[in-house]
Amino acid sequence: MTCKEMQYLLNAYSDGELDLISSLDIEQHLPDCIACNRLYQNQQTLKAALKSSDLYFQPPADLQKRVQAVLRKPEVTPTSSLRPNRRRWLVMAASLSGIMLIAWSLGRILSLPSADELLAQEVVASHIRSLMPGHLTDVVSSNQHTVKPWFNGKLDFSPPVEDLAANDFKLVGGRLDYLNNRSVATLIYQRRDHYINVFIWPSSANAIEKAQNLSRQGYNILHWTRANMTFWAVSDLNTTELGDFGRFFQNVVGFTPIYQSQ
Repeated sequence: MTCKEMQYLLNAYSDGELDLISSLDIEQHLPDCIACNRLYQNQQTLKAALKSSDLYFQPPADLQKRVQAVLRKPEVTPTSSLRPNRRRWLVMAASLSGIMLIAWSLGRILSLPSADELLAQEVVASHIRSLMPGHLTDVVSSNQHTVKPWFNGKLDFSPPVEDLAANDFKLVGGRLDYLNNRSVATLIYQRRDHYINVFIWPSSANAIEKAQNLSRQGYNILHWTRANMTFWAVSDLNTTELGDFGRFFQNVVGFTPIYQSQ
């Protein structure tokens, strides 16, 4: 099984919807492929995070019973023989069931997360997974001239790598990750006992996006798009220090940061 085939089937595998042979093929492929294994682990972490967050819409436990009760057919009785009051109640019940179904459907639609929200959850999931023992770095070095060449041949782009130790943000190393349906570069920085994951991948040509501050599951996120690159930084640092990191990073790589809170 190729990586492309595996990634196409991975969602169904995670939900237990694959046949036995395909599931066995994936289970044989995952231990031998770092990229696919990371994608699977990210999906599992994201799945758990979504279920435990406010984004997960849980309909009322008795909703199905109430809808079925409203829609249940009445006893066979000629309509002409029904008293006016009974006919009126049947019409009202049918109208109520329609309103309930529309409200439920609208709630489902409004509760669906946007693409950016899903990406933010994916970023947080990758950050959480990286903090598990042995998952933080693929290359360990505080030397940018060691970390940057390590990505050569592993990605279809060259990420900017800078050491910000002079600003009290030490470069720890780097690793490969899988976000937004593609392989990305991840730089890891440290301030005191806090780690910062910076995920980097190419953006649309000439795209410029103001830096935005977000907060998800107790983690602060800063993301921006400049110089044809997309950047997502996530940490449990407070917003002020993470904002300082973003400004230092952007100044060093050669463009002026523009900030916008959200």
